[in-house]
Amino acid sequence: MPHVDLMAGPPPTHLPEDPAAAELEAGASPAAVVRSHPESPIAWATLAEQARDAGADDVTVYAYSRVGYHRSLDMLRRNGWKGHGPVPWEHEPNRGFLRALALLALSARAIGENAEWERCSEFLRDSSPAAYDALLG
Repeated sequence: MPHVDLMAGPPPTHLPEDPAAAELEAGASPAAVVRSHPESPIAWATLAEQARDAGADDVTVYAYSRVGYHRSLDMLRRNGWKGHGPVPWEHEPNRGFLRALALLALSARAIGENAEWERCSEFLRDSSPAAYDALLG
């Protein structure tokens, strides 16, 4: 019988390609992409980034980020994620989730939701140290 490492963590989660990514890359507006792909974490994260960059109210950015985060959790679970474990930044389709999580952390801090800032920034670091460095570091 082979040796099983009981201390090993779960394997990395690799999300499937998100069809919304190609539309965004082709220049479609994030709002239009959200309308055609409301399940897409990358669409919601891009909409949140666009709103932030345009000077939208922090509450608006928070709301878009929260939707992207929750859509991400749904997608992660459908792809075998059990509530923890690595979600590598290096795997491009994971970036929608990681960007939404970072934006949720930042916008939570901006509206004074410090407990959520702490929880989300720690979740990002635990999911992908590389994403944490790239997005919050």
